[in-house]
Amino acid sequence: MERSTLIANTSNMPVAAREASIYTGITLAEYYRDMGYDVAIQADSTSRWAEALREISGKLEEMPGEEGYPAYLAARLADFYERAGRVRTLGSEPRVGSVTVVGAVSPPGGDFSEPVTQNTLRVVRVFWALDTSLAHRRHFPAISWLRSYSLYLEHLREWFSRNVAPDFIEQREEMMALLQKEAELQEIVQLVGADALPERDRLVLEVARMIREDFLQQNAYHEIDSFCSLEKQYLMAKIILEWYAQAKEAMESGVGIAKIAGMRIKDAIARMKYERNETFREKYNEIMRAMKDEFEQLKKERSGM
Repeated sequence: MERSTLIANTSNMPVAAREASIYTGITLAEYYRDMGYDVAIQADSTSRWAEALREISGKLEEMPGEEGYPAYLAARLADFYERAGRVRTLGSEPRVGSVTVVGAVSPPGGDFSEPVTQNTLRVVRVFWALDTSLAHRRHFPAISWLRSYSLYLEHLREWFSRNVAPDFIEQREEMMALLQKEAELQEIVQLVGADALPERDRLVLEVARMIREDFLQQNAYHEIDSFCSLEKQYLMAKIILEWYAQAKEAMESGVGIAKIAGMRIKDAIARMKYERNETFREKYNEIMRAMKDEFEQLKKERSGM
């Protein structure tokens, strides 16, 4: 809070105040950016700002565009978001600052086809779709992994490869494929139940559940789980995908899905998010060793040794 600036307006203030507040915020962000700081600004919500634009445009008797919004709505939105970026500032000493804009759009009735949402999506290259069903299930952050996207992945592939791990993006793509497969299987599960699925598909449901609950889900109020370093994020994903790879191998050896789903190591995997970033490498090695030993034990029991 000591490094935060709050700009607020209420519904009983003049409509011009609602329209001006977003520019006040971005101007303050640029002020600190020029001092060499990295600034994040959250505009909540640009839908209310666009409604103020519509009301002012109506009072000025301008020609309305789609759904009564002014015809220049797209240009105004682009002007706002394009003020974000990383710059080398002018001055006697070299400084680098940045502004990151997070714009919240709250379309009426959740209609993504309305003008503010559509014009925003044309400008920004990252989209987080908040999902009410996830919030009702107490899954936070309630960001839909299937509807959200980033168009910066290819630009960042080399950076992740150099600074985190060569297969960082490949891991992400594999996890996304598993979550997509789970969504397809859920339609069948709702009709016939999970027990009617082949064991290979039931394994996909199990690893997708681990990705959702043990990897994607975070507690913002927990001392450790509120923040996750990139190295820890990579190693956590590696543990889950390694469990999946070894589970497929064990299944080919004749081990049933019930045995695999009831493994003791899954408790350690579920608790790994609460390990500190500094000591997670040791935890990773410990879990990997225990996982390998337990899978070997399952295979020996199956073969009767």
